[in-house]
Amino acid sequence: MTLPRDSGIPPSPTSASGAPADGRDGLRRASGIRDSTGAADSTALAISVAALIPALNEAKAIASVVDGIRPLVERVFVVDDGSEDATAERAAAAGAEVLRHEQNGGKGRAIRTGLQRILDGPFTHVLLLDGDLQHLPREAARLIEAAAESGADLVLGERVFYREQMPTARYHANRLGSRVLSWFVGVRLNDTQCGFRIFRLDALRQIRLTASGYEIETEMLVKITRRGGRLASVPITAVYANERSKLRPVRDTTRTCFLAVYYRFLERV
Repeated sequence: MTLPRDSGIPPSPTSASGAPADGRDGLRRASGIRDSTGAADSTALAISVAALIPALNEAKAIASVVDGIRPLVERVFVVDDGSEDATAERAAAAGAEVLRHEQNGGKGRAIRTGLQRILDGPFTHVLLLDGDLQHLPREAARLIEAAAESGADLVLGERVFYREQMPTARYHANRLGSRVLSWFVGVRLNDTQCGFRIFRLDALRQIRLTASGYEIETEMLVKITRRGGRLASVPITAVYANERSKLRPVRDTTRTCFLAVYYRFLERV
């Protein structure tokens, strides 16, 4: 597929192929569920899912993430965003196709790089998750099933927040960010900041992405809804390890809220 000039996705980086998808036929089917209106959906879609994992210095966990997600999807793509450790090598050894940035460009740019590769493939959906095991790979089955059964353009992983189990700054930043973004998109969402989500690729083809950092998740959400996209959500586990997060809660959430105004009212989709 030829991407439009204004797609907002950067040129292809150097690619190293991992193991193929073990003879899968590229289709996943599931039984009917109820959509957001409460109506039963008796016909599930046949979908083909590629997993996209942006990663920066995740050598410790990336192989476990790839191993965990491979049985659930057709292909796994890892974008190594300028790592200084063995992230790329361990991801490839675990069976992922690795795309490399020579220098760190930010999570948004890494996602856009991966999307360029995936949009040229035979897939119908892209599953996004982090490379540090903050998202449990086995729970991707919930998002994939919901995407197939609901036909939604975006299915969000929705964490259940317990204040006593979550770093204070992240707890309040997530609550504030989710309230602000819910207002902007016109849909009540309890967790707009979670990067564990699955998109229908035809919906992404209709929007222009420009973000380079964590705000990519807000940009995608706002622009999908501006296009009239259907949203769904499924509960997932909130995982907080002892390692310091790359996200700066106050600064990044404040920036995200201001950018939401831009994405909602000023920038074209």
